[in-house]
Amino acid sequence: MDLCTHEGRTGLMGNQKRDVKKYFFMFPNAVFELGLHVYELAIYAYLLRIEDRRTWQCVVSYPTIADKLGISVNTVAKYVGLLEEHGLITTERTDVITRDGLRRNGCLRYTILPIQNAIALYHERQLSALEQATTRQRAQQRAEKSGVEFLPSDKEQSA
Repeated sequence: MDLCTHEGRTGLMGNQKRDVKKYFFMFPNAVFELGLHVYELAIYAYLLRIEDRRTWQCVVSYPTIADKLGISVNTVAKYVGLLEEHGLITTERTDVITRDGLRRNGCLRYTILPIQNAIALYHERQLSALEQATTRQRAQQRAEKSGVEFLPSDKEQSA
């Protein structure tokens, strides 16, 4: 399937000039440094593609995202939650009013957050993990010096 068929418009065929705002979107390089899963990257890229660039928001359903990316709805839900945890997006519920006047749940409204927030959160988490490892290592060294067996806490043993 070519771009014209997929997008339902003229595309980049022939001698047409490339309209950067119409056919391309920006994807921050720093996203690749955050250790995201490939599905997180795909969902994030899709949300960036369809967002309103004035409000940084888009409204789309899990089934639509799943259909566009060829993954299951449950997978979309899982990785949207992880994107929120990483600080890349926020979501909020929307309502729709049917013709009968009934209020129903709508799709989620996604807000794309500045990438700097996600980078800062990532570095905070990395620093916290490093501090915990350093504390654990110091405790182990003290235990070895005093001849006591070092037993990590239950949380560390299960990790």
